[in-house]
Amino acid sequence: MRADRLLSILMLLQARGRMTAQKLAEELEVSVRTIYRDMDALSTAGVPVYCERGPGGGCELLDDYRTTLTGLTQDEVRALFMLSIPAPLADLGVSQDLRAALHKLAAALPAYHRGDEERVRQRIYLDSVGWFQATEPVPHLQTIQRAIWEDRKLHLTYRLPFDTRAEWLVEPYGLVAKAGAWYLVCVRNGQMRTHRVSLVFDARLCDESFERQADFDLAAYWQAWSTQYEKNQPHYAATVRVTRQLVPFLPLHFGEAVREAIAQAGPPDNEGWITLVLPFETLEAARTQILSYGRAIEVLGPQPLRNSVLDYATQIVALYAERAGEEM
Repeated sequence: MRADRLLSILMLLQARGRMTAQKLAEELEVSVRTIYRDMDALSTAGVPVYCERGPGGGCELLDDYRTTLTGLTQDEVRALFMLSIPAPLADLGVSQDLRAALHKLAAALPAYHRGDEERVRQRIYLDSVGWFQATEPVPHLQTIQRAIWEDRKLHLTYRLPFDTRAEWLVEPYGLVAKAGAWYLVCVRNGQMRTHRVSLVFDARLCDESFERQADFDLAAYWQAWSTQYEKNQPHYAATVRVTRQLVPFLPLHFGEAVREAIAQAGPPDNEGWITLVLPFETLEAARTQILSYGRAIEVLGPQPLRNSVLDYATQIVALYAERAGEEM
């Protein structure tokens, strides 16, 4: 609805200051033309907003204007109260602050909304921790976070493979939590780097500060870095025959990319099996996962993988046959 969008523009400008029409359009998922029309509507309604077009321009709200209206809809209130305290925020030590902020916001809501908090909490619970996922120790996370907030350099002792260590002076730009693991984005030796926080052996705050790159975007950097990281991971392609019953479950184990392989596969053979090429990181990883499917997958190639699966399967059969003989 347009009224909701106008209020969203007002809140964004109040919270962030000057924003380009393009950035507002991206935030609200509308066209730049729509943003300009909405700005005109706000101005006509007496809200002190203005736009400057062209390079260096933007949309802005006068500094002395503030609104205490929240304008939250019923669905927005419910969405707000679905927030639980995820483990990464607890790691940063801000869980109590977030909980207090939510309590204050709930107290400021109209009386008819206040009962929604308990209703939502008893109906929706978000658990962000994966099954059987080990928690990584990050004893130096708070020191790193402080350095980031204060734009101060860090002296890191980092654990490398084979239990070797390196000492670096870095300029910490940001922290990213990914699947329960923390990553530090920093400048080291003049280049932007990404390091796993659980591998930081020691972190000491330096007195020296640094100047951040004005155009650095943490979210954009992480998306580009993680995409490149995934592409650089080793891939081991295995050609296999798969039973028809297993095919629908393959995307659960190999991701959505396997759907394209299934779509391009030829028709089933006389036994109802289809031939696919499945991606693995290594021969060992392929062998382990293929063995877990029992007789639902047959390896066609590469031959070393087929030989390895056969070898392990033979050892397993021999072990159980021997044990069965002992029990008789």
